[in-house]
Amino acid sequence: MASGVMTVGITISGTRVSLVYLAGLIYAARGDCRSSTAPRPSWGQVYTMLFKTQSASVYGIDAYLVEVEVDVGSARMQDFNVVGLPDNAVKESRERIKSALRNCGFEFPHGQGVTINLAPADVRKEGSGFDLPMALGLVGCQGQFFGKQLDKMMFLGELSLDGGVRSVRGALSAALAAREFGLKALAVPEANAKEAAVVEGVDVYALKSLPQAVDLVNSPESFAPVKVDAQQMLSEAAQYSVDLRDVHGQQAAKRALEVACAGGHNILFIGPPGAGKTMLAKRIPTILPPMSLEEAIETTRIHSVAGVLEDSRGLVGTRPYRSPHHTISDAGLIGGGAVPRPGEVSLGHNGVLFLDELPEFQRNVLEVMRQPLEDGAVTISRAAVSVTFPSRFMLAAAMNPCPCGYFGDPTRECHCTPPMIQRYVSKISGPLLDRIDIHIEVPAVKYKELRAPSSAEDSASVRQRVIAARDRQLERFKSEKKTYANAQMMPKMIRKHCAISAEGEKLLENAITRLGLSARAHDRILKVARTIADLDGGSDIEPRHLSEAIQYRTLDRSYWA
Repeated sequence: MASGVMTVGITISGTRVSLVYLAGLIYAARGDCRSSTAPRPSWGQVYTMLFKTQSASVYGIDAYLVEVEVDVGSARMQDFNVVGLPDNAVKESRERIKSALRNCGFEFPHGQGVTINLAPADVRKEGSGFDLPMALGLVGCQGQFFGKQLDKMMFLGELSLDGGVRSVRGALSAALAAREFGLKALAVPEANAKEAAVVEGVDVYALKSLPQAVDLVNSPESFAPVKVDAQQMLSEAAQYSVDLRDVHGQQAAKRALEVACAGGHNILFIGPPGAGKTMLAKRIPTILPPMSLEEAIETTRIHSVAGVLEDSRGLVGTRPYRSPHHTISDAGLIGGGAVPRPGEVSLGHNGVLFLDELPEFQRNVLEVMRQPLEDGAVTISRAAVSVTFPSRFMLAAAMNPCPCGYFGDPTRECHCTPPMIQRYVSKISGPLLDRIDIHIEVPAVKYKELRAPSSAEDSASVRQRVIAARDRQLERFKSEKKTYANAQMMPKMIRKHCAISAEGEKLLENAITRLGLSARAHDRILKVARTIADLDGGSDIEPRHLSEAIQYRTLDRSYWA
């Protein structure tokens, strides 16, 4: 307001406005403010006390509705305050909003106190996605949205200093929240539009700039919502750049890999450097069953919240493959931080987590994986918040047989003493090994195998057998909750679904007695034998299935006896 002018306020429909604002309505009603290129009314012409917009904040991988209340106070207040438990990124939005408004031709209420409340006020807000709704609230206080209702539209976006709208995290979760709360439309940065448009029932609009957002509110009929075909996006994204055919030799390891993928079993490769352990692990996703749309959406939500989703891909269509370095911290592996973020075990959800050089990981880092491996989820608790992230993944690990890597190699001499080898392998605890069903030796590849033309099966052929085995398991476990593969069977289910003949009983007894296998190895053998029988299409576990399963546990005696 101009200095020395008294402002008289009245109340209309519960909102207090000034008489100057009523005069400004005439200005706005003429249509001069319908376009983002129209002259902007100054704060001496148009003034309202309060304007509200809708946004969202991410909690874990879920989003909840946030009401952005913008209030322009009296001339006695000169501050720009953001309340409602904002983090530093939200507080810094004040400077971005000021510059964006000025560079887009909008007025900022200089000399007027501005208070922005992010409700609910008792939940911490973090991220830069509130820039756009807060800026629109200030524009709304100028009368730019006369007669427009924003209670059914959600806005999300970070503002650059020139008014451009940048991508944010969690757009897919925000779209799901918008649908849940009955909102009709969601406006997001153009880079996040395909991701958010996967959700049906909400009109998603792509924005490039703040003036474009103003135009969207005033003339929504001139904007077309973004439309995508989720199934087509999924099929286009489901492309792998590697194939199992690339691996020369290693037939036994490939067979073990097929069994592991068919039953969802965790697997450990043991062999010298350069034998192909990492190469085999990278091809695990190519023989796992294709992602369903439900799995793809859930995986995309995690990657979006973590900020690792490619803008060009609106949907994660391939099984995730995560391979963290052995120097990773426990928080980096399972997630954490003041505001908990997903860790590698969650980023590998519905895919593969590969731990190369397993004994080199810190002991405490490996131990924190026990809960995610058992429960398929990880809960991170802080003083003010507790968040649960999904973490249903297949664990693949690789290690050398000794510190130098050549123990048992027929062509190279090992210089490690037995105590050195024992200390090396004892870095892996028994409880963690208890959750790895298959141990397989990966010997060095011979020259002739390396140079011979590859005649191995490709990933597509192996995948078909894996899918058929998984289908049998889904049929078997259709009455069981949260069980989709043989690896998840509990002891009661093992007794029910893993019955063996008298000949099989004798074979298993001899293996347990002569090889000195533990009780936990007994259960693992039965579960793996069940998977091998499923791959063969049989309903009964035969002695040959048991024999193959036993050989995947013989390293128990060699290394961890």
